[in-house]
Amino acid sequence: MDRRANVRDTYDRIATHFASTRAYAWPEVESFVDSYADRETDVALDLGCGNARHAEVLAEPATRVVGVDVSRGLLETAADRSRERGFAVELVQADASTLPIRSGTVDVAVYVATLHHLPTRELRLASLDALADVLASDGVALVSAWSTAHDAFEETTGFDTTVEWTLPGGETVDRFYHIYDPEEFTADLEASSLETVSFELSSGNCYAVVKPVVD
Repeated sequence: MDRRANVRDTYDRIATHFASTRAYAWPEVESFVDSYADRETDVALDLGCGNARHAEVLAEPATRVVGVDVSRGLLETAADRSRERGFAVELVQADASTLPIRSGTVDVAVYVATLHHLPTRELRLASLDALADVLASDGVALVSAWSTAHDAFEETTGFDTTVEWTLPGGETVDRFYHIYDPEEFTADLEASSLETVSFELSSGNCYAVVKPVVD
């Protein structure tokens, strides 16, 4: 099976249970969105939206929010959340490396806890370039990935692994991760069409605020 299809099928399989454990937005995302709340935001993007917990945060300042995820199962949980909590989000099934969004139209984007699920560096770089392409010339995005700085890991350089998800009843499902080391994360950003505005490590994750490189 194609490795990208395997990631998609994994999240389709665990979608309902996974979404039930992801009720709240990350503080780092809330802080990022708050810091740009005063700017005019027509279109916001939640890339790898899952159950749309971060799309809900983006819906406050933005006129229009687009949520993209490769998993149809997760998009169904996002639709449920938007109905239950009364916020609007346009949901699109797509791979993060090939976004069906017009170039230069996104003002603010959140791309968290998703980059590390893409199974090759080529795809990860393609997804960063795709993000750069859809951002407006003055657009900004928050990108995150799980890092070797997390207490769960002893390694100091980036590596591929699987992490088990345990479903109700005890069945386990392996999820692919590329665990970034901080230098590798910043190097991949530099190799893409994105420019890093700021970088930090928080809760075992690499975070970067980025903007598109403008010629």
